[in-house]
Amino acid sequence: MNQGRPVNMADYSYELPHGMIAEHPAVQRDHSRLLIMNDDGISDDRFYNLHKHLPDGGLMVFNNTRVIRARLVFRKDTGARIEVFCLEPLEPSPEINTAFESTSAVVWKCLVGNARKWRSGRLTMDLGGDRGHLFAERTGDLDGAFAVRFSWDIHGKSFAEVIDEAGKVPLPPYIEREAEAEDVERYQTIYARHHGSVAAPTAGLHFTPEVFDSLKEKNIGFENVTLHVGAGTFRPVSHPDIRDHKMHTEQIVISQDFIRAILNNNGHLTAVGTTSLRTIESLYWFGVLLEGDENAAFSVSQWAPYKPMTPTISSEKALGNILHHMQGSGREVISGDTSLIIIPGYSFWIADILITNFHMPRSTLLLLVAAFAGEKWQDAYAYALENHFRFLSYGDSCLFFRQDQNV
Repeated sequence: MNQGRPVNMADYSYELPHGMIAEHPAVQRDHSRLLIMNDDGISDDRFYNLHKHLPDGGLMVFNNTRVIRARLVFRKDTGARIEVFCLEPLEPSPEINTAFESTSAVVWKCLVGNARKWRSGRLTMDLGGDRGHLFAERTGDLDGAFAVRFSWDIHGKSFAEVIDEAGKVPLPPYIEREAEAEDVERYQTIYARHHGSVAAPTAGLHFTPEVFDSLKEKNIGFENVTLHVGAGTFRPVSHPDIRDHKMHTEQIVISQDFIRAILNNNGHLTAVGTTSLRTIESLYWFGVLLEGDENAAFSVSQWAPYKPMTPTISSEKALGNILHHMQGSGREVISGDTSLIIIPGYSFWIADILITNFHMPRSTLLLLVAAFAGEKWQDAYAYALENHFRFLSYGDSCLFFRQDQNV
């Protein structure tokens, strides 16, 4: 049994009618509905009025990862359809940016649909016209997945450019339709920058230039982190006790300027999405690791906060440790990984406010929301169901104010 207090997943379930899952985005991004839960109770507005519900000043943190077209559909000479879903890079480097910049062959860990029809041999995808070809070869079996080598005959093009031409938008499995033209734009935030996610940080899909302008008028600052969202975000918790669940690992990239921005922030801090919140909290625990070992690797384990006798320090001290570590190693930007799981009973160290969508029953994302919002999460979800909010990735938004306070 792993660390952490027991959590019965049956307590974090609810009945979600399929008809309430949004199959398409709102006609206009910022016209989605917004559920607000604070000390005054629960209220309902439109996302374009977000600024009316936030305090003046403070800092808002966004995840600027960019969704890649991770679904690649090949056809064998026999006509068999083979779908390859890219999960994470293996060669020439497990570091996502390096893998995407490569202009020569790469190897990725992939899921393969109809794998029994492709045990060997090279698959070819004609990109059309004079755009060349993409090739795929299975090079090994991994735990529940496969190692696939991709190569292409397009001189000078990076893997990021190739996959952008060859792939399809990786809509979540609960959206039961093929990706359409609108998804190319709408399953991407307007501030997406760094290729690497196979799922969108969906809390950010509601933001528009007009929403940003209204927030600026309240003197709210904006900062970006990069956490590349993996397919594990959709992985259901199959165990009755969360302590038996293995959390997925995701890559994080942060800069010295970002750490300074948090340290200099004298107001509230709003995390836009569970990925931003998970990144910020992972930084705290990396700072705790550095307190004990100034050369500690940037790798936050699933149960780091829950181990017996785990030391805690102030958030200022933890972030200061990271800044000192980066300055000492001469790195303006640092990357690492996190498998941190946030469950009810977790103490938050940095974020005060969370903007997020509605999440699947019995999911780790719902556990995170329950940890942040407290037991009242059930009231919020009951309200949303009764009032016909739209759920999940293309659905409506929530604004939660943190229920716990650290001393």
